[in-house]
Amino acid sequence: MKPFFKSCLAIILMMTISSAYSERIKDLASVQGVRENQLLGYGLVVGLDGSGEQSVLTTQSALTMLSQLGINLPAGSSLPMKNVAAVMVTASLPAFSRPGQTIDITVSSMGNAKSLRGGTLLMTPLKGADGQVYAMAQGNLLVSGAGAAAGGSKTQVNHLDVGRIPNGATVERSVPTDLGQGDFVYLQLNTTDFTTATRMADAINRDISPESEIAAPLDGRTIEVRAPAGRDRVAFISRVENVSLITATGSAKVIVNARTGSVVMNQNVSLDSCAVAHGNLTVVIKADNTVSQPNALAGGDTTAVSNASIEIKADPGNLLTLSRGASLGDVVKALNSIGATPQDMLAILQAMKSAGALHADLEVI
Repeated sequence: MKPFFKSCLAIILMMTISSAYSERIKDLASVQGVRENQLLGYGLVVGLDGSGEQSVLTTQSALTMLSQLGINLPAGSSLPMKNVAAVMVTASLPAFSRPGQTIDITVSSMGNAKSLRGGTLLMTPLKGADGQVYAMAQGNLLVSGAGAAAGGSKTQVNHLDVGRIPNGATVERSVPTDLGQGDFVYLQLNTTDFTTATRMADAINRDISPESEIAAPLDGRTIEVRAPAGRDRVAFISRVENVSLITATGSAKVIVNARTGSVVMNQNVSLDSCAVAHGNLTVVIKADNTVSQPNALAGGDTTAVSNASIEIKADPGNLLTLSRGASLGDVVKALNSIGATPQDMLAILQAMKSAGALHADLEVI
């Protein structure tokens, strides 16, 4: 019984290890043609508590809207528009949306409105890239920001000129999808990888059709899959997207956000043997402003005099030697040990990449 128990335990361990690193196809790829479509519209937000805008754009838009409702004002009329704001409305139309369904929308001020808080969006048509109206939007805005002003002082949390309306638009037109046409469906990987594309095709052939191959990679991003026609195609795609596979290890990459100083590295980043020195340079400028006052009989003028002094301080740089094949943890510890801030890491990593010591793709965003 012992050998049998050991063999069963080994099989369980192998299944546990393989499943720990496996991912579903639905998390790695999407079906070609199944996509969202962007919608855009222009409208007016009313009901603002004096935080709207007084502009030609808002006035003309309000006059045009009133004329469509049968209210005609004399030419050149000026209306107080402190409670109205011109806005742009954006939304994403999900795939397979049908008339009558609702979608979320985002409302953003176009002018100098102080806040959209408490406003109501009037009926606004949302158009696609082809100029056709696909949804109609209207509703009360939800603004996550807050602000107050008094006596020349002002405080604000988050943005007050952008709001959302959950289920604020009703779909009026559907977008046709080519899911049921042709003999094949095409899976598109979220990230181009030839190894993952090959493994995905092998997993589909193994789990869906062991007798004959129905999937083949076309390139590093697209997998062609032969699928049945008609309503059976939906159930077939459901089976395919739940197939699990072990993905390929990604390439070494370092991403640096130069604006925020954020640095992200994956586990495959490594180094060659190199030496890194880091020191801080501080420039201090002091200005002592005084007034030169001449004597009563000197006949001169009173002038302001600025006495400036400049001081440069250079901290001693720390020289650190990094061994070949250092892992991600070694890289982070090494950069922290020499006192490098996230802003300093960008210059250090770029220099290491230029010197050939950093084995990773360096991407600056």
